[in-house]
Order: sequence, then structure tokens, then C-alpha cells
Amino acid sequence: MSTFSATAPVLQHLFPDIEDWSELAQACLDTLLMLGGSLTLTVLFGLPLGVLLYLTGKGQLRAMPKLYGALSLTVNILRSPPFIILMIVLLPLTSLLVGTKLGIRGAIPPLVIGAVPFFARLVETAFREVEHGVIEASQAMGATTWQIVRHVLLPEARVGIWASVTVTAIALVGYTAMGGAIGAGGLGDLAYRYGYLSNKPDYMIVTVLLLIVLVQILQVIGDRIVGYYGRR
Repeated sequence: MSTFSATAPVLQHLFPDIEDWSELAQACLDTLLMLGGSLTLTVLFGLPLGVLLYLTGKGQLRAMPKLYGALSLTVNILRSPPFIILMIVLLPLTSLLVGTKLGIRGAIPPLVIGAVPFFARLVETAFREVEHGVIEASQAMGATTWQIVRHVLLPEARVGIWASVTVTAIALVGYTAMGGAIGAGGLGDLAYRYGYLSNKPDYMIVTVLLLIVLVQILQVIGDRIVGYYGRR
């Protein structure tokens, strides 16, 4: 007898409103897929943007006030609206990019667009915490900007970058839950359709518990990675 089969009667007794636990399991999988896909793309696009923000800032290696001002304004604009509003505004763009506004595919573009500016700011802050003397020493030895970024900034700021990835991953969990209100799928969708619209509080309770567990797991993994690199 499987573990689930043994515990199913207990779960059914505790949460009688939930008739199909397989649907809940699928929602968990959908949330993990949305989180994994959006986090990967967020780091892929957000890290270079964070580097660019840092390099073009005032007094930095490649200071460009106009470019920095434009980038900073764009980042601030994208970070300003609540995520659920941003998702609604981006529905036409989402449909254009992936061919649908619903489900996992429909959720990825707004998740990435909403998280990239947030992550880029965290990366910029992590770079600003690197001791300027280390950068000056590298310049004195004739290192190029790319060499400084690759061999000085990224290694010196990796603890802060990993911490930023953790914070962003946890923020994305909340974003995926909000996306359920407009058909993104996942745990947020179940909580909205069944817990709110159908007035079945068991769905809301279980969804919240699962999201708490997911956030705790992400935080523990992130803390261990940060602790590992912090000791090196």
C-alpha cells in the first residue's frame, strides 16, 4: 500500500471539501514548473541587467548617466504596479509571445517581466557592496572591464547574488499564486476557484500550507548555499 493510499482517509477526514487530491498534486507541479521556468529566465536576463546598472552608475567603471537614468526609470516603472495588475496589462503581449494568456506558458512572460527588474536591483546592490579597493587593484594591474566583472565582481558578490536569487524565488512563489486569479494555473488557481469562488475553505487552507512549505524549502536551500559560499 502506498503512503498516499494509507494517508488518504486521514486527509479526507481533515479536509472534506477536497474531493480530488490528484488535482491538488497537479497544481503543485504546475506551480513548481512556473517557478522553475520563470526563475531561470529571471536570472538569465536579470543578472546582465544588474551588471549593466552597476557599471553605468555614477562613479563606476563605465559611468553613463543617460543610459543609467533610462535603465533605472524602466526598472522602477516595471517594479511599481502590483503584480496582478502588471499581469493584466501584459495579457496582449503574453498572447503575442507564447500564443496563449492562460496556463503555465501564459504565466511565464509576466512572471519574468515582473521579477527581472526586482532581481536586477538586488544584483546591483550586491555589486555595490564589493570593496572598491579590490576593483581599483584590478584596474591597476590592467584588467579590462569584462575581466573585472568576471574575475572580481561576480566572485566577490556571489554571496549577495545567491541571497538575491533566494529572495526572488520566494517573491515568484507569491507571484504565481496571484496569477491564479487570472487563469495562470497552479495552487493560486485552485485557491481562487475553489477556496474563494466556490466557498470551500479547505482548498484555501491546504494551498496556504503548501505555499508555506515551499517557501521554507526555498529559504533553507538558499541559506545553505549562501552559508557555503560565505565560508569560502
